[in-house]
Amino acid sequence: MFAIIQAVGWPIWPLLLASVVAVALIIERSISLRRARVVPAGLLDNVLADFRQRGVSPEMVERVSAHSPFGRVLAAGLRNINSSREVMKEAIEESGQAVVHELERFLTTLGTIASISPLLGLFGTIVGMIEIFASQGTSGANPAQLAQGISVALYTTGFGLVIAIPSMIFWRHFRRLIDDFVVDMEQQAVKLVEVAHGDREA
Repeated sequence: MFAIIQAVGWPIWPLLLASVVAVALIIERSISLRRARVVPAGLLDNVLADFRQRGVSPEMVERVSAHSPFGRVLAAGLRNINSSREVMKEAIEESGQAVVHELERFLTTLGTIASISPLLGLFGTIVGMIEIFASQGTSGANPAQLAQGISVALYTTGFGLVIAIPSMIFWRHFRRLIDDFVVDMEQQAVKLVEVAHGDREA
């Protein structure tokens, strides 16, 4: 790899930086967007059990809010438990929007890397082509400069695609994962509202 970097030269450095950032973001989002961390199983059941047994207290609300992103959504509803159904739903929706914004953190950067990596590879290709044409002199082509131009063109194009393809795959995967989390949180939050206003028992 080091030999390739030396052979290609400076056009590959932006691609190397993009690859490092992409790998870091993929690892970070893979850890942060685990279902057990975002929408823990059984949280709503525990909240409803506490609500039926002891009602809503500030301590309970703070404990639920600190539990997880979904806990913050439920806590927003619990803070407005004595308000009307509409007010309670609005509080949940506002909290949900903030949670979704947090879940989408860094996805724009990852999507940008997926989009610009082929362009950076194309830029390297153009640099390589310039070097190829520059190798043409009055005495003929310079073999070393010709080989350098070809290596720059091919390596940067390939490296750009190697970065872009997995970045795009993970970007789409994370987007779909967040959409699934949003649907799950909405359904469970509606259940909390209905139980709180006596429309259903469990």
